[in-house]
Amino acid sequence: MIKIKTFVFNPFQENTYLLYDETGEAVIIDPGCSTQDEEEILVSFIEENNIKLKHLLNTHSHIDHILGNQFVSEQFKLPLASHKEDEFLIRNAKEQGATFGIRIDNPPLPGKYLNEGMHIHFGNSVLDIIHSPGHSPGSLVFYNKNEKFMIVGDVLFNQSIGRTDLPGGSYDVLVNSITQKLFPLGDDMNVFSGHGSPTTIGKERISNPFLS
Repeated sequence: MIKIKTFVFNPFQENTYLLYDETGEAVIIDPGCSTQDEEEILVSFIEENNIKLKHLLNTHSHIDHILGNQFVSEQFKLPLASHKEDEFLIRNAKEQGATFGIRIDNPPLPGKYLNEGMHIHFGNSVLDIIHSPGHSPGSLVFYNKNEKFMIVGDVLFNQSIGRTDLPGGSYDVLVNSITQKLFPLGDDMNVFSGHGSPTTIGKERISNPFLS
C-alpha cells in the first residue's frame, strides 16, 4: 500500500510528493524545497521514517517544481528522471527564475528520460506513466490504477486546469490530455495536483468550469 506525504514548499506553495510503501522504499516527485528550512523538513521526515529514496521524478520542469532537484539529487545520490521535451525548461531555469525574482543555480539535467508506457518501481509498488502535454510539452502523470490515485503536476487542479500561456503550452492540447487520457482512468481516481487540494476525476468531469 502506497502512502502519500505532501509537503508545501517555496513561494509558489507547490506540492512536493513523497510516495513510499511498507518496504520503506520511496520516490519523490517535484521537490520544490527552496530554503534550508524546507530542505531540513524534507530530510527529517525521510530519516525519521527510515525511508530509502529510489527515484527523483518531475511531472514537468517549471521553476516551482524543480527548485529542490539539485539538493535532492546531491543529498540522496539520485539522477533526475523526466520527459525530454521539458529539458529546454531546465536549461532555461535561470531565466525562469529571473522572471519571478527567484535565484536558482543550474539544476541537474535528466539522467533518464521518461515517457508514456514506462513504469517506476519501488519496494512492492509501481507507478505507471502518462504523457500529458498542454501545460508544458513534457508534462507527465504518475498513477497507480489499483490504488486509485494520480500525481498530475499542473495538468489538472481542483476546479481548474494548468495555465497554457507559458512556452510550449496549448489549451487545446491540455484539454485533450485531460479528457482523452485522464478521464478514462475512472471517476474514482484521486487527483493530487501540483498546487492546492486533492480532487477526483469524477468531480472534475462534472463540475470543472474549464472542461464542461
